[in-house]
Amino acid sequence: MLDEALASIKKIIPRSVFNFFQPYYHWCLAYLAAAVYGFPARRLKIVGVTGTNGKSTVVHLITSILEEAGEKVASVSSLRFRINKKEETNILKMTMPGRFKLQKFLREAIGAGCKYGIIEITSEGIKQHRHIGIDFYMAVLTNVTPEHIESHGTFEKYRAAKALLFKKAKIHVLNGEDPSIDYFLKIPAQNRIIYSKKDFPPNIHFKLLGDFNLENAVAAYHAAKLLGIEFDAIKRALEEVKSIPGRLEFVQKMPFSIVVDYAHTPDALEKVYQTLRDPRFTLHASRLLCVLGSAGGGRDKWKRPEMGKIAAKFCDEIILTNEDPYDEDPQKIIDEVAGGRNFKKIINRREAIREAIKSAQSGDTVIITGKGAEPWLMGPNGTKIPWDDREVTIEELAKLKI
Repeated sequence: MLDEALASIKKIIPRSVFNFFQPYYHWCLAYLAAAVYGFPARRLKIVGVTGTNGKSTVVHLITSILEEAGEKVASVSSLRFRINKKEETNILKMTMPGRFKLQKFLREAIGAGCKYGIIEITSEGIKQHRHIGIDFYMAVLTNVTPEHIESHGTFEKYRAAKALLFKKAKIHVLNGEDPSIDYFLKIPAQNRIIYSKKDFPPNIHFKLLGDFNLENAVAAYHAAKLLGIEFDAIKRALEEVKSIPGRLEFVQKMPFSIVVDYAHTPDALEKVYQTLRDPRFTLHASRLLCVLGSAGGGRDKWKRPEMGKIAAKFCDEIILTNEDPYDEDPQKIIDEVAGGRNFKKIINRREAIREAIKSAQSGDTVIITGKGAEPWLMGPNGTKIPWDDREVTIEELAKLKI
């Protein structure tokens, strides 16, 4: 509530004045929030997980491992708030919550007897100093590819925002296969491990598809080891994970597959398509029918033609559709994704999903990207309507009696 009140006050301040004081405003607000709730992070072992893609999955996996080991854990991600196995869906349309909500969450975690706090950390959150007042025991890096460039100005500034987390953490878990590994190795640490999917234990039967998910699993594996968790608990937890909400999540597998995924960057989209094309993972030979709505309004406009280019490379049929246009014209966004290519365009997302299902034949795979498990579809002037790609897909399947 206090976050909302301060946001309202901010609106009446002239933008030029606010922009000048903005860094101080965010820093002071974060420190005030921590102070109001008694600096709860000081009584928890906090693990921050950052990167462009895979953050929510790694938070989910680390939480599952710690819980399997009998530990009391609190975690927050774009998917959920979870305290000692009790959870609620994150409906904020914000991965890293506002300072007061985040600090209140950590205080509630202490009240529930939690020992660990696992937090998904975004570059935007760091830019707004939401991490101030939190003592990080460990920082985990998934990968760094271009995102939020318009917000940060350059890729280098975006990466530098991620690096601030590691400057505050004692222990670093780094992806050795990421091109930015040398950059992060320059940041001092009391202890660090450099991981690769190649060193994932072969006697752990991990069920999530894709090499990128194997990277997520090995990141969680090494983070858990550094937290002192025994191998048997890690193995049990990772083998029990069958899916992550909205991340390569199968809505059905027969007579054709339907998959929902959050992919909203070129790198993530390409990896999802590669996985569904990979003969090691596909259930059967298939056409790939792609519902592409992975380029929301008002941000990262550079990626739109890149998304279209990737879809053209991997997909047999492509339907471009709406995805969080905010105050932009959704038709304009779709046209920029198409980049002059002759893609089918259906602005109404439900109709686009229905059309893809109707086009699918036995053995095909329909992949719906851009929203994953997100609970809202965002429109102009801050409007939002309840949404879930998975539920909409199930509803349309029922109507078509497939």
